[in-house]
Amino acid sequence: MIRILFLAGLACLGGCASLMPLSCSPGQQTMLVAELLFGRNIGDRLGVSEAAFGRFVDEEVTPRFPDGLTILAGQGQYRDTTRGVLVREQAKLLVIALKDEPEGRAKLAAIAEAYKQRFNQQSVGTILKPACISF
Repeated sequence: MIRILFLAGLACLGGCASLMPLSCSPGQQTMLVAELLFGRNIGDRLGVSEAAFGRFVDEEVTPRFPDGLTILAGQGQYRDTTRGVLVREQAKLLVIALKDEPEGRAKLAAIAEAYKQRFNQQSVGTILKPACISF
């Protein structure tokens, strides 16, 4: 699942200049909602602790998106094609609302790359979708 979502995210990050415009209600603005899916296993065991993930958010995510974000805990799964087995793992879902601009997309890609490097991960799933947002 993570690999499929990663490929879908790459297509959006690299190939979309902007998404289809929405017709938002008064008081709302058109923005992107980004969902980043972080697997927490390293190998066959839980390797990214709550504390380590918290430090990652503090050091890599918050400086890039200081206006706010949401983090959810989850359970993910994907088929490991090299071994032909289903892998289940704890996961984190990061949700960020941002303007649809190249700078924001680059920040998302940098976060995904930093996570892969820091925690020896193959991929980080990235989903982008347009939304009407008000705060």
